[in-house]
Amino acid sequence: MAKTNPAQFVREVRQEASKVTWPTRKETGISTAMVFVFCIIAAIFFLAVDQVLQLGVKFLFGLGG
Repeated sequence: MAKTNPAQFVREVRQEASKVTWPTRKETGISTAMVFVFCIIAAIFFLAVDQVLQLGVKFLFGLGG
């Protein structure tokens, strides 16, 4: 592998960084909202699964009262 000097490396990094397309403010907001929505959906799903498993264990072991 050929070695490059630090100045050449920095130039290449800047050149590659200029090719990056950053998301718009609207795209970032939509993506953030989607993450929050899916986190809430996942939390509700796991809460429901946990409740069902809890009922099953209580039924099996007679700990439900």
